[in-house]
Amino acid sequence: MEPVAEVSKKTPQEIGIPEVKGNRLIRNLNLIRKDWQLYSLLILPIIYLVIFKYVPMLGNIIAFRRFMPGGSIFGEEWVGLHYFEMFIHDANFWHVFKNTLLLSSITLLFVFPAPIIIALLLNELTSQKFKKFVQTTSYLPHFLSVVIISGMILQITAGNGAINSLIQFFGGKPILFMQDQNWFRPVYVISEVWQTMGWGTILYLAALTNIDDSLYEAAKIDGANRWKQTIHITIPGILPTIVTLLILNIGNLLAVGFEKILLIYNPLNYATSDVISTYLYRVGLQSSNFSYATAIGLFESIIGLILVFSANYLSKKFTDNGLW
Repeated sequence: MEPVAEVSKKTPQEIGIPEVKGNRLIRNLNLIRKDWQLYSLLILPIIYLVIFKYVPMLGNIIAFRRFMPGGSIFGEEWVGLHYFEMFIHDANFWHVFKNTLLLSSITLLFVFPAPIIIALLLNELTSQKFKKFVQTTSYLPHFLSVVIISGMILQITAGNGAINSLIQFFGGKPILFMQDQNWFRPVYVISEVWQTMGWGTILYLAALTNIDDSLYEAAKIDGANRWKQTIHITIPGILPTIVTLLILNIGNLLAVGFEKILLIYNPLNYATSDVISTYLYRVGLQSSNFSYATAIGLFESIIGLILVFSANYLSKKFTDNGLW
């Protein structure tokens, strides 16, 4: 009796038979039909993205057309690159552009590593009660609104605020932080670190749980101390998460926090506090120059897109990790 031929377990693509596009479509539709309850959860997020993210993109056309309040939402007259030439030759724009780059770079330099450091330190704690206490107190600022955070900043840094009261207690002279342009950047960056570091640790703590414990056990057998374990196991284990968030942060480099800056800046510190978003607010909404503001916003978005692609390319080249 001849043996029964073994049934091949290879897919058609593995044995050289091309997949028909229609079959792929039918298979995907069957998967959606099978798990339609899960896919239905995407309906509201998709509607949100379409209405609030994609439909407003149509308004970018007024960067190339002269928009008049009360007229067509797509502008009245085609002017081409007129508004782009305006801000390219506008000294005020390049001043706020430089401010934005400087402030966002300093913010990225100090704010981005803070959650990583906190997550690594929390990961080393053995006392669960103290760990939960630190997590709770560091998460709390994230749940406060920007208005409350800004009010706290103004109160603490006021002439008779907590910081100046402490300075005067030790015999020093009070410092008018918000009236001094040189103090705006330090105050803003410190407040950003305080507000965001706790919430950012959640992602890194979640990534730390995916590291295999056997790696630490093997490292202990080889004589590696906690520092070497952190350098050679922990940090490489969360590196994909670090790279992904770094690329996203670089993409938002020019989109430095508009709300907080708008609430705490004033004409006395415009020299260091005025950024692209606040400049757009003044020339776009307060001066009703919507086409000019749209051109600047479109330019900012293009720069952000270039930064994302560049950061992803460099990340893939040097770390083999990236968004795509």
